[in-house]
Amino acid sequence: MTLPSRPGGAHDALPRGIELHAPLTREHARILTFEALDFVARLERAFRTRRAELLELRKERQARFDAGEKPDFLESTADIRAADWRIAPTPADLRDRRVEITGPVQRKMIVNAMNSGACVFMADFEDSLVPTWDAILSGQVHLASAVRRTLDFVDVDSGKRYTLHRNTATLIVRPRGWHLEERHVTVDGAPVSASIFDFALYLFHNAARLVARGSGPYYYLPKLESHLEARLWNDIFLDAQLSLGLELGTIKATVLIETLPAAFEMDEILHELREHVVGLNCGRWDYIFSFIKTFREHPGYVLPDRSSVGMERHFLSSYSRLLIRTCHRRGAHAMGGMAAQIPVKNDPATHAAAIAKVRADKRREARDGHDGTWVAHPALVEVARGEFDEWMEGDHQLDVAADGPEITATDLLTVPRGPFTLVGLQRNLSVGVRYLAAWLSGRGCVPLDHLMEDTATAEICRAQVWQWVRHGVTLGDGRRVDANLVRNELAHVLAELRSLIGDVAYVGGRHPAAAELMERLITAPQLADFLTLEALAEAGTA
Repeated sequence: MTLPSRPGGAHDALPRGIELHAPLTREHARILTFEALDFVARLERAFRTRRAELLELRKERQARFDAGEKPDFLESTADIRAADWRIAPTPADLRDRRVEITGPVQRKMIVNAMNSGACVFMADFEDSLVPTWDAILSGQVHLASAVRRTLDFVDVDSGKRYTLHRNTATLIVRPRGWHLEERHVTVDGAPVSASIFDFALYLFHNAARLVARGSGPYYYLPKLESHLEARLWNDIFLDAQLSLGLELGTIKATVLIETLPAAFEMDEILHELREHVVGLNCGRWDYIFSFIKTFREHPGYVLPDRSSVGMERHFLSSYSRLLIRTCHRRGAHAMGGMAAQIPVKNDPATHAAAIAKVRADKRREARDGHDGTWVAHPALVEVARGEFDEWMEGDHQLDVAADGPEITATDLLTVPRGPFTLVGLQRNLSVGVRYLAAWLSGRGCVPLDHLMEDTATAEICRAQVWQWVRHGVTLGDGRRVDANLVRNELAHVLAELRSLIGDVAYVGGRHPAAAELMERLITAPQLADFLTLEALAEAGTA
């Protein structure tokens, strides 16, 4: 296999126009071969202009929202919503998706998740992974090993070696979103799209193996904001399949509906990807963040305490039910959202309460008509499966059409009523700082207060406090939320945290830098589009 560089040395034997801006280990060089890089460059050159145009369209639409326009169903695509059409058939190993587990593309996580008993493992390059050069390339190495059934890990405490079982979860990969770049690789002098980089490397190295085994290259597509962005993905799929000699339709994708604008274009997104799509997913946490971001300039759309904004609220239940109706009408799977709870050791009462929350959430999803759901921990696989097994007679509920009145734009935009409390402010600050500290230390998926937190929940924390400051929310005790109150409460949160974990862990764990970043994001005159973009600049990730 051709190596694109000498480990740790100068890069040579690279395709025309490609430069690497970081050293390679010999293991990583197995992924960044001349041929693989050439494939990445081909896709990047073909589609970089359209990607840039679509990102600019995001900015233009947000400017219209800031000026008072509200999201709505598109008049220009009404014929697509009205027409009778269905997506292409779903592959056999994606027909039963009642429980999916998610996690970062780390060796131990991949082995444990694929052995967990879940139907699907979503291997994540996005919200649960800090995208360092080493993490991204190591993730590709681990996935290639998993596809070849050679991945293992050794527990450092027991010395026991764990390998993949004979029957494992079906693998789906989530590349990074359109807004991110892989700055360590440039094509003709400009950074390559992180989405294309992650997608192309996995496809190039694994598609043929997966197809030969009766499976295929499957993806979760994150943070789409329009059907035009889905069209871009579809064209990339077509080009990539032709380049690699794959039958058209081999690539299959599930789209995360995790932005408010995308919720109004679900039919259109399915239509654009109809030869490649198999379902939509309720990305609930990013969806709440997107709701805040979309209406950032409007005081009438301020959300109450995060803990009071659950899936039973009208705007979220409407979004979930619309997704089910849309998917089932088109023959696509409607996937439920994340159960972020994790087992609570040495506290039976708290553990039982967490499990009860998971059961109730999954029971609601199954009865509403979802075909499957997400969990964040292997111990929750059987809990979630039990609720779906009890309700679903077959592998899915595609034949179930959700009844009830039409779901309108008003339903999707109804702002929930609820409390604005000091406790809610403090919780947002505490979770935000602790998550950012972990992120700056290289951990993108972190257990906090018996919940598995990732970038999506951290986005809600910082965006909601920004929103409260922006519009001068009055708390239940009569105090007005402003920058000074936030700084005072942030200082209290930090003092308690420092007292709890000690000076060494506080400083060494990047908490001061996290607090500074959190404060800067919250008190900024404009809401930053994405936390990760700001955190990457702070971390200077290698």
